[in-house]
Amino acid sequence: MAGSTAGDGQDSGRTAFAIQLRAAIATSGLSLDRIQARLRARGVVVSVTALSYWQSGKRQPERQSSLSAVRTLEEILGVPAGSLLGLLPPPRPRGGAGKRQAGGEPMSFPRQVLQPLLEKVGAPHALDRQQPLKMVGLHDLCEIAADGGQRAVTARAVFQAAADGQDRWLLVYTQDDPAAGAPELHAVRNCRVGRAEVDEAHGLIVAELLFDRPINRGETHLIEYTLTNSGPPYPECRNTHYREFRRPVREYLLEVRFAPGTAPGRCWQYSRNGATGTLARRALKLDGADGVHAVVFDFGPGVFGIDWD
Repeated sequence: MAGSTAGDGQDSGRTAFAIQLRAAIATSGLSLDRIQARLRARGVVVSVTALSYWQSGKRQPERQSSLSAVRTLEEILGVPAGSLLGLLPPPRPRGGAGKRQAGGEPMSFPRQVLQPLLEKVGAPHALDRQQPLKMVGLHDLCEIAADGGQRAVTARAVFQAAADGQDRWLLVYTQDDPAAGAPELHAVRNCRVGRAEVDEAHGLIVAELLFDRPINRGETHLIEYTLTNSGPPYPECRNTHYREFRRPVREYLLEVRFAPGTAPGRCWQYSRNGATGTLARRALKLDGADGVHAVVFDFGPGVFGIDWD
């Protein structure tokens, strides 16, 4: 889990890796810009920011593409093969990690973690009752910073009321990197933030998004909000972003936009059927604006997302 305490195996490994990498870079006489250029010439894309974080110990290489880059880095710096890689701890399992946002009631958290937050925002029965609002359309834009972390998520959601007097939506969001702190929640359009509670240990936020006006049965309402992280370094997202849906959604559009010049070589959309557990994947093509998107219709319950190299 991210944010392990000082003195455990991961932090010790990270410190040793950073120390040796700094020493190797100093001995080579190469600037980070020169190192990046030599990596790129060998077909390896790593930002100068990422190299700086690695040598300072703010971040460690963990993704497969980053570990491959370290192998090439060892050659460029003239150090024995494996001398840097051997200082890194085993990567944390991905296992569906990432920025978890629940479209409806959450599925990712044990009741004992979530229930206290629900009670504090005045929704103690949210896990047990059928919700009187149906999400019929959702558009997520996930912005990835130059260091590979998540800078922000902007969501536009359309709800339809199944009962009169509906005036709020309950948002549940978790940070995959709790050590980075909770993101800032901002209401952008047709709503405002009501009661909000944060569980720092789990990087979990539960918040009310209060509509500008109540809506009655059959009516729809559009809201927009953003979750913004501080950085750099930005919270690690492990090369994925997804939504979990407990109830069907008519249309879900997911965009992932990468910082200029940092788009990955390959991206995929993936979905997991909540009833059968069946996993489906399909390759995606990047557009001309360093972004990629995927759309699904009449989906859920289940998980739908995008991941990348």
